[in-house]
Amino acid sequence: MTKNELARELADDFELPRRQAVEFIEAMLDRITAVLKSGDRVQLTPFGQFKIRDRAARVARNPQTGEPVNVPAKRVLKFIAGRSLKEAVGTAKRGGAKKSGAAKKSGGTAKKGASKAGAAKKSAGAKKSAGAAKKGAAKKGGAKRR
Repeated sequence: MTKNELARELADDFELPRRQAVEFIEAMLDRITAVLKSGDRVQLTPFGQFKIRDRAARVARNPQTGEPVNVPAKRVLKFIAGRSLKEAVGTAKRGGAKKSGAAKKSGGTAKKGASKAGAAKKSAGAKKSAGAAKKGAAKKGGAKRR
């Protein structure tokens, strides 16, 4: 979507002249640019935030020759998408962490502490089967659990 297409849609939505919508968008972009130039961040709460980061000077390597190359310090722009934007686009992490093995098998999400409880059950079962094997009663306990 271009700036003109956005202005056209906003003008239609709010029943404004297209020129006024374009002026509003340009004023908003100019204001965001001025704030970022000064080093501050721009936070648009449900959408995301724009930040300026200072990147230190470093020595890199030319991948073809292996020669060291000096990379000067510079300021870089960083955008961090907000949760609602990530969810709308479909890139949000679900559950905040990787799924445990139990959650993958059942297809559901794991609760906090569920993996610890599962590990405790497995270790208790392993102790029982190890004790039974020592006594020679491996068949009495059934097949090994996997």
